[in-house]
Amino acid sequence: MALLVDLTAATDVRLRELARRLAGRLFLDISRRGPVRPRGIGKIVEQPYRPDGGDLDLDASMEAIVEAGGTRSGRSHGVDTERLRVRGWVKPGTALCLLIDRSGSMGGKPLATSAVAAAAVAWRAPADYSVLAFAKDVVVAKSQELDKASERVVNDVLSLRGFGTTDVAGALIAAAQQLSRSRAGRKITILLSDCRATVDGDPVAAAAGVEELMIIAPEGDSDEAEAFARRVGARLTTVSGPSAVADAIARLLD
Repeated sequence: MALLVDLTAATDVRLRELARRLAGRLFLDISRRGPVRPRGIGKIVEQPYRPDGGDLDLDASMEAIVEAGGTRSGRSHGVDTERLRVRGWVKPGTALCLLIDRSGSMGGKPLATSAVAAAAVAWRAPADYSVLAFAKDVVVAKSQELDKASERVVNDVLSLRGFGTTDVAGALIAAAQQLSRSRAGRKITILLSDCRATVDGDPVAAAAGVEELMIIAPEGDSDEAEAFARRVGARLTTVSGPSAVADAIARLLD
């Protein structure tokens, strides 16, 4: 797999395209570990107000509405939308956001591991997932609400090259923003990284903004990831390379 990934950057155009097509199909095939999340039947629950979130819950919002109706001076003022609640449908499924650390080496085994991880996430939550790559900045390979073929997502990950510093906090903030667009009942961020932050920021505070965090660290270089996982209460496992990452994701999720 590492050799195939290196061939996706070959200077020969025909060889490069052939390697990308083969890698996309191969990685999707070997990533199929664990069940695809069933769609199930949604349920109506109380949620914070969103214009498209559902019907206004009058009982839960009445106090804010009454207070907005007027003051002793007779002047009305706007409704505080943060105090409004709606009744809307929530899917019972699981939404996933994969964060790929591309600040170090991104050829061979590391890049193959990232590509297989993206394929595994696409397999587990095909209708509700995102894939982000980060170093100093965050690159969106697939956004949460975008309908994009899994093979294209894998190929976009294969085009990544590593460079720069590591902004773990910024990546976690971006993951929270992506998952906020989902109505799934469970929202999980999977961080594929050694968690060695090298820029200003507070990864612990950023981790508090995601509902559920799971970390996959490289085998033999996981000390900082383990310390970070203990601080934020995240689940953690390590992988030796691309052949192990699909099973690692299955272990974390199941």
